[in-house]
Amino acid sequence: MASEQLESTRLALREAVAAAERAAELARLLDAAQAKITEAERATAELRGVQERLSEAEERLEAAQAAEERLRRDLAEQRYQAEVAKWKLSSVQVARWSRLGDAIRTGKSNPVRLARGLRGAARPAKRPTAPKRQPVPVKSTSKVVPGASFQATTSTRTVGGKSVKLKPFRVPTGPNTRPHLTAAVVAEPHAEALLRYEWRQSTGFTPRDFARVLAAEVPHLLLVESVTRGPWAEELSEPGEGLTALLAWCAERGIRTVFWHTRGEVGDFAAAARLFEHIVTALPGSVAAWGAALASRPPESGRRSPSLGLLPFAVQPRVHNPLPLAGDRFDRVLTLEELLPGHLSYPDVLTSYRWPRAVHCPPGTEVWRMAELAACGTPITASPADPAPDSTADPSGTPGGTGADDRRAHAALRQAYASGTMTEKVDDLLDAIGLPSARATLTVSVIMIDRGDLDHTLAQVAPQKGVVQLVLLSDAVDAAERARAAMPDRVDVVVRPTDPGLTTGGMLNRALDLCQGDLVAVMDARDVYGEHYLTDLTRAFLFSTADIVGKAAFHAHLRDVAATVLRQPAAEYSYLPEIIGATLLARRAVLRGIGFADVSEGWDEVLMRQCRTDGIKVFSADRFGYVCRRDRDRWLLGSAQLVDYGPAAPHALA
Repeated sequence: MASEQLESTRLALREAVAAAERAAELARLLDAAQAKITEAERATAELRGVQERLSEAEERLEAAQAAEERLRRDLAEQRYQAEVAKWKLSSVQVARWSRLGDAIRTGKSNPVRLARGLRGAARPAKRPTAPKRQPVPVKSTSKVVPGASFQATTSTRTVGGKSVKLKPFRVPTGPNTRPHLTAAVVAEPHAEALLRYEWRQSTGFTPRDFARVLAAEVPHLLLVESVTRGPWAEELSEPGEGLTALLAWCAERGIRTVFWHTRGEVGDFAAAARLFEHIVTALPGSVAAWGAALASRPPESGRRSPSLGLLPFAVQPRVHNPLPLAGDRFDRVLTLEELLPGHLSYPDVLTSYRWPRAVHCPPGTEVWRMAELAACGTPITASPADPAPDSTADPSGTPGGTGADDRRAHAALRQAYASGTMTEKVDDLLDAIGLPSARATLTVSVIMIDRGDLDHTLAQVAPQKGVVQLVLLSDAVDAAERARAAMPDRVDVVVRPTDPGLTTGGMLNRALDLCQGDLVAVMDARDVYGEHYLTDLTRAFLFSTADIVGKAAFHAHLRDVAATVLRQPAAEYSYLPEIIGATLLARRAVLRGIGFADVSEGWDEVLMRQCRTDGIKVFSADRFGYVCRRDRDRWLLGSAQLVDYGPAAPHALA
């Protein structure tokens, strides 16, 4: 009995000791928690004090800036008053009575000097110009203006120990495709260059100042790339308070949030990406990994799992285009390593794309890289050791390249755009996340005057893409039926008879009044147009600032001598005083404002003169897709380069 009591006492003591140990541990933990709370309160108080001091400093800075501004205005006013005083003094000094007095005073003891002085004083003198108030000079700041600093900075390249100086490509600063839409974007320079023309874009904000920066223009969309550098890189690798606060700020305002995976492993960004509403990836091979990462961890209570989609890199027409650098291309085939050394910024990369005669891209080169090169008009070769071509061997080529090379480069350029531009990819993104993707269109109305061969006339326009309307002037009895049968169903066909009492310009004006497309094309029924003619020509409106586009460089075929010639090959991709009327593609509103001259011959020359008078930009596109056909034309034969004795199609219809 006693032993049982002793054992129970021992058990009670052990439990009491364990309870005491637990109580001590709890007390220690409580003390530690209390210390952390105290430390947090102290840090909060310090932060509050820092914020108060920062606010006071900002107020003092604003007051100092206001005082500086007042002083600047006062100084400008004092300078103006000093200029006024000088002007009044000068006006008095040049007045006739003042000069007479000076002459009398200085010549009273010398009759000859007096006579000379009186003659000089009698002559009229030019009055000084009254000073004007100048605007108060604005203090320059070091704040980076979006777009202004996104320019090429390196003007030299080194190949094989040889240094070559080139003129950098100027990256355009606007306009954008969707001015109604604002996006806040965290991206590295490459992705930023692809997106900056798709909307009004806010960049440069950090985890500390996003609320102040973005409040100036609240965005409709937040798009964050998987950046590995900059103020947001650490937040994305391990979601921090800055990223959480940014997404909460967006949620409060109904702003769509998108995470864009462009590089790195999925696991490195999965934790941060789960906080967004939508996840898109530029790497199709990572879609399965993203699906697995999202499925492995269900969303928190009250949250939906992010949607998953694709947003691959694509050609951006504003920066990936065939606009050339000043001067000829570097006459060598370069490897990618020679062309794009690692130290180049992306604006410098855009310069390098346009520099060499051709680039060798080895197997495994990113598809987007080859598309960007092709979109800049640079041929991609199979071997870095291709010999330099003999430009005299094929007159249809440009300096530094053969005609076949140029045709292949043009076909590759067309394919790069046909695979989808960044504008089209952003359309898909906006549709997927529920934002309007509306933007300006480039639909085409075509005007053609039938010259007696209606089948040939319709064969030129029927294959063209992007045509919404054909305005046909024809005297054929069944012209309307044949035209509607030849054209796709999507095309509105308007047929009117020609008027013998009107000039060609008069008939074109009547046809122009019937046009409804965004762009108006005038095509000559005598000539030949390739199936990609209008697609290629319309593309120029995506990267140029011209209101009228056409061709000053083109092929012509002269039947009397069976010769194919090339007119002005150096006129490709440049702003020029004029293009030929048979290749005219113009913005409808601009063309209606100018109108066609009431003449039959040379209406295009009169139109071009009017464009020069009114300051309307005219752009000459590529030389492919069009052949001017004439029975004979001595002026054209004497002013163009002979390409071949034979048909023009193999050379022109790339």
